[in-house]
Amino acid sequence: MSIYTALFTVPSDSVAVILRFGKFSTVLPSGLHFKLPLGIDRVTIVPTKRQLKQEFGFSTPGATDPNQNMAIGNQSGFFRQRQSVILRNQIGETQMVTGDLNTALVEWVIQYRIADPNKYLFEVRDPAGTLRYVSESVMREVVGDRTVDEVITIGRQEIEVEALRKMQALASKYVMGISIDQVQLKNINPPKAVQASFNEVNQAQQEKEKLINEARRDYNRIIPLAEGERDQRIREADGYRIKRINEAKGDTLRFNALFAEFMQAPEVTRRRIYLETMQHVLPTVNNKIIIDSNAIYVLPLLNLTPLKGEQP
Repeated sequence: MSIYTALFTVPSDSVAVILRFGKFSTVLPSGLHFKLPLGIDRVTIVPTKRQLKQEFGFSTPGATDPNQNMAIGNQSGFFRQRQSVILRNQIGETQMVTGDLNTALVEWVIQYRIADPNKYLFEVRDPAGTLRYVSESVMREVVGDRTVDEVITIGRQEIEVEALRKMQALASKYVMGISIDQVQLKNINPPKAVQASFNEVNQAQQEKEKLINEARRDYNRIIPLAEGERDQRIREADGYRIKRINEAKGDTLRFNALFAEFMQAPEVTRRRIYLETMQHVLPTVNNKIIIDSNAIYVLPLLNLTPLKGEQP
């Protein structure tokens, strides 16, 4: 027996779970370690620092992780006998019924890490396969609570957040030793039989949104101008109102001042008003005959008023 059979190396992204006589013994970090030979210690490398993922409805070309997609499958142990049950058609995996009884083809990815290697290896018989069933069940539940429009358009982020929360809760409940980091929706499409009709509806919705945006643009352009003109008119009206009020107050004060003076000397004020009135009226009169109040006869005078355009 060589000493090299008792030495083993753990990669930097993994830990080693040691089973001694088939019973869990300890967990060793990355690096070079020693184990008891002759099958006393058995080593299982668990990639705890590596982010793993599972794909639903599609497969990445060249994937080597047997748990990444059901098309690759897990071919060992008990699940080899149930290969026909585990391996599912990708189209059937993505077909889901929405809350408004429509059908959508949903493709998604979950990214997870092995948080507890002891629980991951010994609490659940096939944690990766169980996680796959849990993910599919949760996604069908979340999608089934929403309409097809929400699933395909505006509800993607909300679906991802809720699905992540529920998947992690079930993973903790089943003591799987798994921590789910992200749930990401990929392609979401209606079935091919209704693809053309859905595209027409989607195009109509986009046209509606376009018209709404144009109306909002015109609203934002016209309404501020109208509001500015309205405010200007209001300010002009307020200025005119204040002007008229001040003029009326000034006229009132002037009249009251004149009235006070009139009460002190009514004859003087009456005569001044008469003279001011005559000064304003007489220049507009063409023919003027001025007589004394005691005159009995009026001497006729020549018409000395020149005609228009003639010399007097």
